[in-house]
Amino acid sequence: MKSNSGQNLKLGILIVAGLTIFTLGVYFIGNKQNLFGDSIMLSSVFKNVNGLQLGNNVRYSGVNVGTVKNIKFLNDTAICVDMLIDRESGNLIKHSSLATINSDGLVGSMVLNILPNSEVSSRTIKEGDTLKSLSQVATADMLNTLNQTNENAALLTADLLKITNSINAGEGVLGDLLKNETLAQNIQESAANLNETTNSAREGLNKLNRILNAVDYENSVAGLLLSDSTAQKSFSSIIEDLKTTSSQIKEISADLGEFSNSLNSGKGALNYVVEDTSFVNHLDKSMQNIEEATFRFNQNMEALKHNILFRGYFRKLERQKAREERKQ
Repeated sequence: MKSNSGQNLKLGILIVAGLTIFTLGVYFIGNKQNLFGDSIMLSSVFKNVNGLQLGNNVRYSGVNVGTVKNIKFLNDTAICVDMLIDRESGNLIKHSSLATINSDGLVGSMVLNILPNSEVSSRTIKEGDTLKSLSQVATADMLNTLNQTNENAALLTADLLKITNSINAGEGVLGDLLKNETLAQNIQESAANLNETTNSAREGLNKLNRILNAVDYENSVAGLLLSDSTAQKSFSSIIEDLKTTSSQIKEISADLGEFSNSLNSGKGALNYVVEDTSFVNHLDKSMQNIEEATFRFNQNMEALKHNILFRGYFRKLERQKAREERKQ
């Protein structure tokens, strides 16, 4: 009898302990899932939930503030995720916040993160609000991209290996450069010649710069022609006059040549001059042309003496002539 009473007492104690543990477990699990606390229901719509499941955590700024309550399809491109948020934490969440789904670690469970949006000011959330979603790259997509990158790197390595083998075998231009000593020597000579040409060009430019720097642009004729537009016009006018005088002298030379030919032919020069009045007239005209050309040439020379471009030159000649006269 005493033995049965002791067994019943032990059984009762075991049952009470089990019920206590069960109650505490239900309480803690329910508290974690916000089953017994005051909470707010929120929603957000995603194109892809990336493996999010019921009961997964909802975090705001890295802190657990709720759990995923429900996941349902709205259509073939939209999935609505309902979440229970602790009301005390919900008082800190703005309606402009963004919802995104991430992995809890590299291979952990999925987590719904609520990100603050400080750029837009808004009210705090309330029951039934829908937060805007933000799609981010999933771990699977990153792994696929990494896998594709690895494949491309392998292909690139294979191509580089082929190129290296071709070069080592002496194929192509690079192979010739590495294997053909004559080609390498020719390239070195060409480079040396190019370097020498460059140095020569540099020396020529330096000489040209020294010549240009030595020019007195203020007092020299070159500087005057470059800076004084009036002197340029005067010089152009003198050149035109010289061209006219040159053409007249050419005509006079032709006339003199014709006159000389006439003297060397016929029955004598004096008789020809006396008897042929047309020749006399022609000769008279030639003399007039000579006088006119000489007069214009003297005018041009006088103009050159007084021109600002050549005045210094003539004055220099006059001073030189005066010195020679004094020496004599």
